[in-house]
Amino acid sequence: MSEVRVIDPDGNQIGVVPIQEALTAAAEFGLDLVEVSPNAKPPVCKIMDYGRFKYEQTKKQQEAKKKQTTFQLKEIKVRPKTGEHDLQTKLGHIRKFLERKDKVKVTCMFRGREIALSARGRELLGEIAAEVEDLATVEQMPKFEGRTVMMVLAPK
Repeated sequence: MSEVRVIDPDGNQIGVVPIQEALTAAAEFGLDLVEVSPNAKPPVCKIMDYGRFKYEQTKKQQEAKKKQTTFQLKEIKVRPKTGEHDLQTKLGHIRKFLERKDKVKVTCMFRGREIALSARGRELLGEIAAEVEDLATVEQMPKFEGRTVMMVLAPK
């Protein structure tokens, strides 16, 4: 007959007893016998209210999930010839995303011969970074990828 180490509801050790005796002790307390550590020699069992144990476990998981921060990567596209008013509108969107703790990927796209204005694209991204420096840090500096220059802003 197998034996288990039993712990009572108050956390005191009862000792190493046969399984049947442990089940009887749990019944006397009006609780369940729960195997806590199956790999120990002998296995460790605790007398507890299993329903309450499961409930508290799910509550802890929910609490941990609540504290977890999630963010999305939002993308804003501009062009080297984007007008001042349009740029202000896009800056407003960038600010809104950063306040919601989302990261923002700002992309400056070049079409056709606009590629000659690559310096203007970098300048534009620099302006955007300067405008939102109170809310964000530049996580990825502006870099070229084909016909686009992109930069990633992360909330402070």
